[in-house]
Amino acid sequence: MLKKIVIVGAGMMGSAMSHPAAYNGHDIRIIGTPLDADIIRFARDTGAHLTMRRPLPQGVRFDTADALGEAVTSADIVLCGVSSFGVDWFADAVLPLVPECAPVLAVTKGMIDMPDGALVPFPRVFEERSQRSLSFNAIGGPCTSYELADHRHSSVVFCGNNPKILRMLKQTFETPYYHISVSTDVQGVECAVALKNAFALGVSLAIGQIQREEGDGATLAYNPQAALFGQSVREMSRILKIVGGQPDNIVYGAGDLYVTIFGGRTRLLGTLLGRGLPFDQAIERLQGVTLESVSIARRTVRAIRSLADAGKASLSDFPLLMHIGALLDGAVDIDVPWRAFETDDI
Repeated sequence: MLKKIVIVGAGMMGSAMSHPAAYNGHDIRIIGTPLDADIIRFARDTGAHLTMRRPLPQGVRFDTADALGEAVTSADIVLCGVSSFGVDWFADAVLPLVPECAPVLAVTKGMIDMPDGALVPFPRVFEERSQRSLSFNAIGGPCTSYELADHRHSSVVFCGNNPKILRMLKQTFETPYYHISVSTDVQGVECAVALKNAFALGVSLAIGQIQREEGDGATLAYNPQAALFGQSVREMSRILKIVGGQPDNIVYGAGDLYVTIFGGRTRLLGTLLGRGLPFDQAIERLQGVTLESVSIARRTVRAIRSLADAGKASLSDFPLLMHIGALLDGAVDIDVPWRAFETDDI
């Protein structure tokens, strides 16, 4: 059965989701946030996405935030395509308009840390904020907007509380190139994929460290990056266990980490920090842009410190995360704590 799908937020990942939906013949509208006017205007004029630089499917309609009420109230599925910094706006402006029969599916990755160290994924945040009987679901796993728009094979997971709704969403979006697993472990999936943003900074430190030692023209060194990747997965697995997630879901966080470290502003920030630049100077190089990786790293560091204070975690189990936290707090000229990564299981 064909669905009316409303994508709220004209960012790259939300917009890229129009491709598998259109492949299956669904009716799609992309509604921009108040910050997306230029993207919507460009899409109307050219049929392409302004920042993703990819064409969007024929038949997709583009509207500014003025059309939000009319569009959302008639939707069969509402896809949340805002960044983590738009979660509050989505909760306040969009959720009251969503019909109770229309599930919400979010591409937004992130968590909120609580004073007791709990890490709460965004679907749970939406549940608490809405106080309505809505179905909140989310997408996790390694998938870049560019390659999804190019119809390259991608493997993700849809998570939520209701198996029947998850299977309906899978049927709606799955294509020969977009492969969807389903899981009711919302805490585990969302924790795993959110953490990749924090640890992508850590893996990228190796790039900057080599550049600091050998100059800007240094060839890429894969051994240190691989070591930091492995340590990242180890620490992500430990956090996943703390939050009660299923251990197998680390595959989505690890895969997402893999695609994140190959490019983008998070890689550049990690590289600059690895060179020895203080955080404030590194952000200046990035023209003051606010990164989701910084936000989730700080939240995770705070959570682990709170849990350690309560005797529920040990900081020594998270040497890379604590190192990332120190760098974000302004520490400089601190070497990666390689020795702290060593284990002795004999």
